[in-house]
Amino acid sequence: MRSLAAIVAGAALLAWPAALNGYPLVFIDTVSYLGQTVFPETPWDKTQAYGLFLHAFHWRISLWPAVAVQALIASHLTWLAQRMVRGEAAPGTHMLVCAALAALTAAPWTLATLMPDALTGLGPLCLILLGFARLSRIEATWVALVGAVALASHLSHLPGAVALLMMTALLTRRLAPTLRVALPLALALAFLAGSNLVSFGRATLSPHGAVFLLARLQDDGPAAALLSERCPAAGWHLCAFTDRLPMDSDEFLWSPDSPLNRNADGSPRPMGGVAGAVEAREIIAATLRAHPLEVALAMLRNTARQAVLTWAGDTLVNEHLDLSARRAIAAGLRQELADFDTAAQMQGTLPARAAPFLALHAPVLALCLLALPWLAWRAIRARDLPRIGLLAGMLVALLANAAATGALSKPHERYQARIVWLLPLAVMLAAPPPQAARREATSSGGIRTSAS
Repeated sequence: MRSLAAIVAGAALLAWPAALNGYPLVFIDTVSYLGQTVFPETPWDKTQAYGLFLHAFHWRISLWPAVAVQALIASHLTWLAQRMVRGEAAPGTHMLVCAALAALTAAPWTLATLMPDALTGLGPLCLILLGFARLSRIEATWVALVGAVALASHLSHLPGAVALLMMTALLTRRLAPTLRVALPLALALAFLAGSNLVSFGRATLSPHGAVFLLARLQDDGPAAALLSERCPAAGWHLCAFTDRLPMDSDEFLWSPDSPLNRNADGSPRPMGGVAGAVEAREIIAATLRAHPLEVALAMLRNTARQAVLTWAGDTLVNEHLDLSARRAIAAGLRQELADFDTAAQMQGTLPARAAPFLALHAPVLALCLLALPWLAWRAIRARDLPRIGLLAGMLVALLANAAATGALSKPHERYQARIVWLLPLAVMLAAPPPQAARREATSSGGIRTSAS
C-alpha cells in the first residue's frame, strides 16, 4: 500500500501545472487529437493512437482523467526505473525524485498537456525498462503496451525506438531483452499500418508524411535548388513557385498562400498536403540523389540546433486556441467549456505564472550534464548494466529525438523540452546513495545485470 500511495502522490506532483492553470494544458494541435472522436474526423497529418488514448479516458465527460493517467504512468515508470538501478524502490526516494522532476524540469509541463508530447519521454523509458530491468510478466506486459501506445502516438517517436533497440542488442548481447524491446515497436508499426489502411487505403506508416520532409529540405535549400534546376521541364506542381522558394517550412506547410496550398493560377488548393504527397516523395528522392552532401550537412546542423532548444514555455500561450482546442471542447465537452475559458492559459496569464519555474530548468540541465560523465564512468567501472542502460538509453533517446524532429521537421523548443527531463531523471536515479557508494569503493566483482 505504501508503494501505491507513493506512486499516486508522485503523479499528483507531476501534474501540478494543470492545477496552476485551472484546467489541463492544451496546444493548437490538441484539436486534431480530440477531434478524432469528438467531431469525428481523421487528421491527414497525424497518427490516430493518441486520439484514441484520450478518448479512453475522457468519454466526452472530462479531460482531467487523461492528465491524471499520463502522470500516473510517468510516476509508475519512474518507480520501476528506481527499482531497476537500485535493486528496490523506496517510497521516500520516489517522492523526492518526483518532487525534483516537478520543481526543476519540464516533465510536469509536458505531462499536464494533452498532446503526444506527454508520451515522448515515456516511450524510451518503457524500452529501457524492458531491456534492462527485471520485471514480472504482468509488469512487462503493461510496460510493453504503454510503450506501444507511446511510440504509435507520434511518428517522431519511432527513430528513437529503433536506436534503443540497437543499443539494447549491443549492450546486452542477449536475445530475450532485445525481443522485449522490439515488441512495443512491432505493435506500434502494426497499428500505424493498419489504421492508415483503414483510413487512407494504404498500409503505410505515414501516407502523407513526405510533405514534412520536403518542407524541411526546401527550407534548408537543397530541394529549392533542385526545383530551380529541373523546372519547368519536370512538370511538378511546385515548378510554378520556384521564385518563392526557399521559404520557412512552417509557412510552406500551413500558410493558405503557400505553394503547397495554392494552384498555379492562385486559386486555393484544398488539402494541399494530401494532394502534394506523391510529388513530395519524387522531389525528395531526386534531391537526395542530386545533393546528398548538402542534405546531410543541413540535417546535422538542424539536429545540433534542436538538441539545445529545451525551453518548455512555447506551449503555454493561448495563440490560436480559440479556433482549435476550444472548438473541440465546445463540440464534445461543453460542460467544461467555462473552465477552459477561465483557465490561466486561455486568459493569457499562464506564461507569467510559469516563468519563475521555467527559469530553473536550464541550470539544472547544465548541472546534470556536468555530472553525467562521472556517473557513466562509475557505472562502467562497476560493470553495472542497469545503470549503463539507463544513462546510455537516455542519451540515445535525446539525440534520436533531436534528429527526428530537427533534421526531418523543424527545430522547435517544445520538441526537445518534451523529452529532455529524462536527463535529470537518469542522473538522479543513477547517482548511488551514500551507503552504496561506500560499498562500491571497497568491493570488486562481476557485471551486475537485471535483464533476464
